[in-house]
Amino acid sequence: MSTKIHPTAIIHPSAQLDKDVEIGPYAILGENVKIGSGTSVGPHSIIEFSEIGKNNQFTGHAFIGMPPQDYKYHGEPTRLVMGDANIVREGVSLHRGSPVTGITTIGSGCMFMCNSHVGHDCHIGSNIIMVNSAVAAGHVTIEDKAIISGLVAIHQFTRVGSLAMLSGGSMANQDIVPYCTARGDRARPVCLNLVGLKRNGFTLESIKSVKHAFKTLFFGGYLMKDAIARLKSEKLSPEAAHMVEFCENSKRGVARPRRGAVTPTEAAE
Repeated sequence: MSTKIHPTAIIHPSAQLDKDVEIGPYAILGENVKIGSGTSVGPHSIIEFSEIGKNNQFTGHAFIGMPPQDYKYHGEPTRLVMGDANIVREGVSLHRGSPVTGITTIGSGCMFMCNSHVGHDCHIGSNIIMVNSAVAAGHVTIEDKAIISGLVAIHQFTRVGSLAMLSGGSMANQDIVPYCTARGDRARPVCLNLVGLKRNGFTLESIKSVKHAFKTLFFGGYLMKDAIARLKSEKLSPEAAHMVEFCENSKRGVARPRRGAVTPTEAAE
C-alpha cells in the first residue's frame, strides 16, 4: 500500500511520511513532523514538531505537538516523541516540550480518550489509558499500565506509578505509588490494585511482597525514610522494590492513605 493523502490536507515540505500513512481531510502536518508506517491521521487534526511511530490512530480533531502552555516558551525548537500503536481520540491535545527539557515523550499502546490532555515535558509510559477529559499538567510522569479515569487532574511535577489507578474526578497533587487505587481531592491511596496485578501476571509471592511493602510504608508506624530504609534491607520482589524506590525518589512527596480511612488489612485487599 502507498501513502494516502486527502487533497484537502496541508503538508509542510519538511514532513516525512513513511509508507502506508493515511492523512484525512483538512488535516495539517506542520514543521518537523515524522510519521511511521501504518499511522492514520483523521480529519481536522494538527500535528507539528512531532516524531510519531508506527500504526498509531488519530481519530480526528487531535492536536499533537502544539506549543506548550508555558510563559517561558518563546518559539524554541522543542518536540514531542510518540511510540507505536497508540489510539488518540477526538479533541485530544498532546503538547511538545518547553525550553526546560525540550521534549514530551509518550510510549506505545496507550489510549487517549476524548478531550484528554498531556502537557509539556511530560513522560507518559506505555499501555496507559487516559479516560475522557483526564488531564496531566506539565512535567508529569505516568508509568506503564496506569489508568487515569475520567475528569482526573494531575498537578505539575507529580508522578503516577505503574499499574496505579486514579478513580474518576480525582485531583492528584502528590506522587501516587505503583500498584494502588487512589481517589479523592487530594487523591490518596485507598487499596492495592490487586485485580490489575493478577491480570498482569504478578505471582502470588510478588503480590505478597507488594502487600508487605505497602503496609510497612503506610501502616507500620514509621517515618517514610525509616520505612524505606527498613524495606531496603529486606529481600523484596522486583515489583515491591520498585514501590520502595518510587517513594525514595519522590520530590513532591508521596500521597498517603487518609488517617482512619482504611486499616492495614483492608489496604491490601
